[in-house]
Order: sequence, then structure tokens, then C-alpha cells
Amino acid sequence: MQTQTPPDTPRWITLTLGLAALYNIVWGAWVVLFPLSLFRLLDMPPPNYLSLWQCVGMIVGVYGVGYACAARNPVQHWAIVLVGFLGKILGPIGFMTAVIKGELPLRFGYMLLINDIIWWIPFTLILRYVYFMPRAPSKE
Repeated sequence: MQTQTPPDTPRWITLTLGLAALYNIVWGAWVVLFPLSLFRLLDMPPPNYLSLWQCVGMIVGVYGVGYACAARNPVQHWAIVLVGFLGKILGPIGFMTAVIKGELPLRFGYMLLINDIIWWIPFTLILRYVYFMPRAPSKE
């Protein structure tokens, strides 16, 4: 099993995934350990089921572990980046649906800027790099 980054992988890819890992783990831990803090910061009432919000933090933290694995070998672990990218696209769609329904205030969207939107371009470029990377000939 290959775990080290291939030598021709651009350094910005491993740095980006390393930063995504660190950010997601820290943010996830913050939400799990201090679940009311974001709501206080945004002057919002806390959710009725705080443990569900803590589960969101746990999921985000687990994504961070996945990004750390992908940073070691983005070519081999491209699917982790793809799953993370899809979450970063679908999260804002779900948020906008909640805003339209009146379930969340628009100010909650500040969280999306740092959790999702800033990662769209780097994750797109990483997936593009992996997709267009030259492949070794098949052994068939």
C-alpha cells in the first residue's frame, strides 16, 4: 500500500490538504466542546437538539482526518477529496434551502465562507490535477 506522496505531486496540494485537515479538526473540536459558542457569536438562539449540532462538529472533524490521509497521497486518496468537495457544495445548498424556508438566518452563512466556499477552488484544482495526471499503462 502506497502511503507517501508521489514525488511529482505539487507541494501546494499537500499543503492545502494539510490546512484543510487542521482546520476541520480544530473547527470540529470547537463545535463538540463548545457547542453554544457559534450561536452566541452570531447572536442566535441555540438549537433545540444541541447534541445534533455536536454531531455536525464530529463529522467535520472526521473529514479533517480524511484530509490528513489524502495529504499523504492525494493521488491514491482522491475519493476523500471528492467526498469533501461534494459536502462543500451540498452544505451551502442546504443552507440556502433553510434560509428560504425561514429555518436559519442569513448571518449563519458566515460560517459557510470559511467552512466551504474558500475550499471550492483548491479542491477543484486538486481533483483536476488527479484526473489529468498521466496514468501508468494497464498490466492487462
